[in-house]
Amino acid sequence: MNSNEVEILLVDDSQDDIDLTLHALRAENLANRVFIARDGEEALDFLFCKGPHAERSFEKPPKLVLLDLKMPKVDGMEVLKQVKNDPRTRTIPVVLMTSSREERDMVSGYNLGVNSYLQKPVDFDQFRKMVKLIGLYWLVTNQPPLTATAAGTAKQAQ
Repeated sequence: MNSNEVEILLVDDSQDDIDLTLHALRAENLANRVFIARDGEEALDFLFCKGPHAERSFEKPPKLVLLDLKMPKVDGMEVLKQVKNDPRTRTIPVVLMTSSREERDMVSGYNLGVNSYLQKPVDFDQFRKMVKLIGLYWLVTNQPPLTATAAGTAKQAQ
């Protein structure tokens, strides 16, 4: 897969959750191009075009980041913080999908700029429905700026 064409960056260390998410996206024909990062460090390398992803360009960001909270190396909150604090990645929609039911996690996520916070349902059918709705909204309905660079250029022109 050409990582310059990624529509969804799925960041999760649970193979079961990865499989369920991919299955739900494919069942709804929403999984055209998905890149999987299994920890926060790999996600940051991908998003910031570093390390093994240095060939990527900020001009072609993913349309959506599905981000788990509890991960090895770098946790989801730190990934979110870095993404939303950098003008090159700030406009990328980030959805926290977590099993955490902690109110403080939700509040922290929104304070850092998350676009949506969702608790992963335990029931497979509910999980699939949730992923379908996420995909339809963020990949089909939502109207993002062309790129973070284009958004910055448009802001400067005002």
